[in-house]
Amino acid sequence: MSERRELYRSPNGDAWFLGREPSNGNAVIIHQPNAPSGGRLSHIELGEFLRGEVKGPEHQALLRLIGTLVDVPPYA
Repeated sequence: MSERRELYRSPNGDAWFLGREPSNGNAVIIHQPNAPSGGRLSHIELGEFLRGEVKGPEHQALLRLIGTLVDVPPYA
């Protein structure tokens, strides 16, 4: 996965990125845990990430990014 955009980096060093799966073009969330946690990347389907019960700062960062895609003020 060559193209990705960092969404959020936690104080403990975990990072979340928005990326694109090269095989099918679908958007995915890439989670990179900090080195002490193993640092192994995991890919989470975008819908699954947004359906999760935990609404942490990485979720809020993605929602803010999505919000930048429209110019219409809320409730216009």
